[in-house]
Amino acid sequence: MTVATILLTTALLVVIAVLAAAGAAKLARFEDATYPAAIKQGVVTFAAVITLAAAVTGALASVL
Repeated sequence: MTVATILLTTALLVVIAVLAAAGAAKLARFEDATYPAAIKQGVVTFAAVITLAAAVTGALASVL
């Protein structure tokens, strides 16, 4: 049960990170950014979401 919960949570986190990255890239394109700049913005957003999730997980792990 625990392994399934961890895998499901990880999959949900990756989906949320990809959606945030796609949204950031689309907003960058709306502001007339070039495709490479928009992709870079999306990648930075993806990395930020994953980093934030790791930080929250670490904080919760120390409490629990």
